[in-house]
Amino acid sequence: MPRLAIYPGSFDPLTNGHLSLIQRGLKIFDGLVVAVANNAAKKALFSLEERKQFIRSAVGTDPRVEVDHFETLLVDYAKKRKIHTVLRGLRAVSDFEYEFQLANMNSKLDPDFESVFVMTGQDYFYVTGSLVREVASYGGDVSGLVPGIVAEGLRKKFPPSSR
Repeated sequence: MPRLAIYPGSFDPLTNGHLSLIQRGLKIFDGLVVAVANNAAKKALFSLEERKQFIRSAVGTDPRVEVDHFETLLVDYAKKRKIHTVLRGLRAVSDFEYEFQLANMNSKLDPDFESVFVMTGQDYFYVTGSLVREVASYGGDVSGLVPGIVAEGLRKKFPPSSR
């Protein structure tokens, strides 16, 4: 029986930190479902399909990675997929506090639900999607922080004439 985990997130945009976590997660699990959270109440910079395409493009044809999305509670999505483990990245102590609360709530909602935390690699611990969006909106170079296809998508969203 393969050991699978869900790696959820908004991925708005996908960063090299996310990719690092996917690669590191594949050292622990046989496969990952990278699940894009689609929260209609939040205004995403990139559409759901754009975010999924960025992930597919960045991970290539690795058969161990599936890209999907969900619009429900994570525990409900996990039950539907029959996967009881979630992979989460931690950058700082503040992440731990938030993730600890989420993990306990998810465990309360589904006692079989497990959270596995992996520290973000030292090259990307400071990178967040919101920080990347802000830097890109002011014309900053984010090419070392995101995959090339995402950098191109950000340039289209924030052309020089829009600043």
